[in-house]
Amino acid sequence: MNNIELVNIAREMRERAYAPYSHFAVGAALLCSDGEVFTGCNVEGASYSNAICAERTALVKAVSCGKRSFAKLAVSGNGKKFCTPCGICRQMLYEFSPELIILCANEDGEYEEHSMKELLPYAFGPEMVTGENTGTVD
Repeated sequence: MNNIELVNIAREMRERAYAPYSHFAVGAALLCSDGEVFTGCNVEGASYSNAICAERTALVKAVSCGKRSFAKLAVSGNGKKFCTPCGICRQMLYEFSPELIILCANEDGEYEEHSMKELLPYAFGPEMVTGENTGTVD
């Protein structure tokens, strides 16, 4: 699957978002290493802290289906600026795929490509709690 196809899936998922409070709809498409794609959209609630982001929705769906290896994530917001994953999403994505490529798209389908390590330098990952902590991230 090429980048434009993945971004377009994320844009389609944005239309399913439930964002009556922020009015910031986000869609995501997570490409597994085996080629399967899992999708998500953000879902808000009146109690703001119970909201879930599109990226984590896609990730949780993939993990619940037994997937653990991911190649790319496309995320699309409904604004002119490129939509990047929030800090919590970055942390969860890093847990499974420190080498993940993230396509950050705007509402028009234009996108920027970033690496996970670029978006989350000095990440805290499984190596920090498994006794393999060297104090640095490559």
